[in-house]
Amino acid sequence: MDDHQQFAADCAKEIQAQADDADFQRLSRAWMDRAQQLRYSYHFEWMGRPIIQYPTDILAMQELIWRIQPELVIETGIARGGSLIFYASMMQMLGRGEVLGIDIDIRAHNREAIESHPMAHRIRMIEGSSLDAAIVAQAAAAAEGKKVMVVLDSNHTHAHVLGELERYAPLTSPGSYCVVMDTVVEDMPPALFDDRPWAPGDNPKTAVHAWLKTHPEFDIDHAMDAKLAVSVAPHGYLRRRA
Repeated sequence: MDDHQQFAADCAKEIQAQADDADFQRLSRAWMDRAQQLRYSYHFEWMGRPIIQYPTDILAMQELIWRIQPELVIETGIARGGSLIFYASMMQMLGRGEVLGIDIDIRAHNREAIESHPMAHRIRMIEGSSLDAAIVAQAAAAAEGKKVMVVLDSNHTHAHVLGELERYAPLTSPGSYCVVMDTVVEDMPPALFDDRPWAPGDNPKTAVHAWLKTHPEFDIDHAMDAKLAVSVAPHGYLRRRA
């Protein structure tokens, strides 16, 4: 075992210790509840655009993209475009590939900012419902013959995410990931989502667990959950078996 292998083995043991530490898990959970009240995830940018993600999840996605080396990242939900630009910048470092963003409402000022960004040459956007058959067909055509990673981060209701999983998860390449964001809603107090159509009992995590019952080709990456501890996507990092 060389030095890097030994370091990785030590990290694996430490990560498992994190997962087994009830106090650490409780503190992480309490911190996230308070962070949600303070809109913590809204306060970060990637290359000048709001990314609206936790730093831990940004690092996790970087690790996955570097490991998998996808040729296409499909993301549902664009918001202000920071995630699209982040994935595009990773494609730029890989020296290949593009990002396809899908959103039901791409606001003019956000579209302008994304299209004028230095990473725009690796980004394509489609406006419309991610569940619309014509839009799914465009995504499938873009994915054909490519190594694909999928990120689902639009409407967070159970029904919508379940629909997205049925349509987009099959585009995920073997050995790659379909990442379902905001599964953490299931684990948070209902009062934190009074102004949203999703809540505990009706959210991405409930959709993930329902969908996995009939899709054994995907597994939850529990090691990723254990490593991150603080993440918007617990049980949301879904790896397609090679």
